[in-house]
Amino acid sequence: MIWPLAWNAVAAEEHDARTAQIVGLGAATCRQFTADAAADPQVRKDYLAWAQGFMSGIVLSRPPGVDVGLDLNPPTFGLMAQLQFLEEHCARHETVDFSSAVETLYKRLRLEGKT
Repeated sequence: MIWPLAWNAVAAEEHDARTAQIVGLGAATCRQFTADAAADPQVRKDYLAWAQGFMSGIVLSRPPGVDVGLDLNPPTFGLMAQLQFLEEHCARHETVDFSSAVETLYKRLRLEGKT
């Protein structure tokens, strides 16, 4: 019963208080992601790989029966579309952590699975 409450705290979109220390590329701000991608477009793939790993961790940590079968690379919203989503989200929300943008993408993928 405690786990769903913890998830709600972590998944709250773009909140400042973190319940866990994020490491790796996800610790960067959206502004840093945008700057890194502009300086070296290939780095976008590194950020996307981090995002896929982070979302995989979210799926694996969900309680039984929640997000079962969630496709993190659905044919209707593939990796390039996900990268574009992250770029657009970060352009609008420069001060949030990249990990928060990925959490927003995860929520979007949950909706994709329902269509």
